[in-house]
Amino acid sequence: MDFMLYIKFFLGLLAIINPVGLLPVFVSLTSHQTEVERRHTNRVANFAVVVILLVTMIAGQHILSMFSISLSAFRIAGGSLICIIAMSMLQGKISEVKRNQEEDRESSGMESVAVVPLALPLMAGPGAISSVIVFAAEHNKMVNFVGMFLTIVTIGLVSWALFRMAPVLFKLLGKTGINVITRLMGLLMLSLGIEVIAAGAKGLFPTLIG
Repeated sequence: MDFMLYIKFFLGLLAIINPVGLLPVFVSLTSHQTEVERRHTNRVANFAVVVILLVTMIAGQHILSMFSISLSAFRIAGGSLICIIAMSMLQGKISEVKRNQEEDRESSGMESVAVVPLALPLMAGPGAISSVIVFAAEHNKMVNFVGMFLTIVTIGLVSWALFRMAPVLFKLLGKTGINVITRLMGLLMLSLGIEVIAAGAKGLFPTLIG
């Protein structure tokens, strides 16, 4: 098992999900909840993220085949999406690809925010789903699926731990500190997105790229 491969996958997925950048959102969405309710929301949200990404890992290639979408074309589409989200993160924002104003208004009136909008689309959004589908399609052996399973579960645990400490971290880092981390994650995401697009373009136009 190539551990460096999974470390790269872990760091890329962590940058896309960006749980540190979502700390203010988590605090805001759970501001009306008691401590017990906030912990329950944290557990449910991260469990949902793990389930969504694992289902994506297993079913992603079948979905592409069903619609006759080549992996190279999906790489370009997924990479472009990652770049769009990254550009918003470089400005210290959460991209509207992840959520929009209508979803904000709807979520403010919802009693439970764990699955929607926290898990989907804020955490396991289009960028994360695209990244998992591409990685699973490129590395489709059983040992790779085991490695991806462990990596996704680890992502869920890390995110759960960060959200568990959300009020303390939010006060410690402040809005400026969180924005700095978000911009660094955005830069990493942008690099990842460009790499995915380049790989897709090479697959679609091998003679042009050489």
